[in-house]
Amino acid sequence: MLVISERLRAVRAQRNLSQRDIEARTGLRQCYLSKVENGRTIPSIETLEKLARALDLPLYQLLYDGEMSRNNVLPHASKAKVELRDYSHKERHFFRKLIEYLSRMTGEDRQLLMYFAESIANRKKRSRLC
Repeated sequence: MLVISERLRAVRAQRNLSQRDIEARTGLRQCYLSKVENGRTIPSIETLEKLARALDLPLYQLLYDGEMSRNNVLPHASKAKVELRDYSHKERHFFRKLIEYLSRMTGEDRQLLMYFAESIANRKKRSRLC
């Protein structure tokens, strides 16, 4: 499992950048960056986008540390076989649009989407426990 704090620190160090350098590039305070890198706070998607730009890499590369393959794409949406009979009209429309969007994504994009979906689902679970 990817730990964002470790990944940020590693990429920043690999690029020979200090937290002050990142502060200058993003406007995020160095004390906040320290909290992120030490796992004491979880950055928002917007913050992750700023950090990725400051580190000069695509967001998915910041979030995913596995092997990437551009050949891993879904078939066109019209070819996807999904049983939607048991869903409402609104839900069917949602799933059809999702299938279409997924068919246009690369494997890296789908992996990133899955990461976000899992994060959101886990966040919802935690909030119900409180």
